[in-house]
Amino acid sequence: MQAFTKLTGLVAPLDRVNVDTDQIIPKQFLKRIERTGFGKFAFFDWRYLEDGVENPDFVLNQPKYRSATILVSGRNFGSGSSREHAPWALNEMGFRAIIAPSFADIFRSNCMQNGMVPVVLKQEQVDTVMGKAIQRTGYQITIDLESQTVKDDDGFKASFEIDPFRRNSLLKGLDDIGLSLELEGEITRYETSHAAGS
Repeated sequence: MQAFTKLTGLVAPLDRVNVDTDQIIPKQFLKRIERTGFGKFAFFDWRYLEDGVENPDFVLNQPKYRSATILVSGRNFGSGSSREHAPWALNEMGFRAIIAPSFADIFRSNCMQNGMVPVVLKQEQVDTVMGKAIQRTGYQITIDLESQTVKDDDGFKASFEIDPFRRNSLLKGLDDIGLSLELEGEITRYETSHAAGS
């Protein structure tokens, strides 16, 4: 997976709470066997009208947010079923990080397994970022995973906590398979010695 160290990017606001995985990627699009091709279906019911045309009232369809790489949203983001397709879809939309007051546990874990950083900030800090993203065109922030900070050019700065093991994996760009492959030599030695002793 792609490593994450520091990201400076445009912020898109999704001012909703309890955004669940069926809203992120509806169940009818889960029939694909590849890990790609889900981005165009992300937020499908909000993003498109019944005739398939983009809904102009959906915030992420606004031109000023088209190139956003950071999503800010309300509490309990990613609740619902444990589908890994949700971070796949968000990643294909261009998002590398999500800021919210809280995340569903499995969704948070799935994000980190796919090179995305779920940043938990206090509600008032999320409100500040949300407000600036709504009010200002081109609002950007920097998420620094090494220092575990979020800041903008206006003096806003906040710290966030993240599991040290997952932080290290993200910094190195290693999912669970990649971590296993780092131990390939030891695994081979064990298998060789085990086979010889049997």
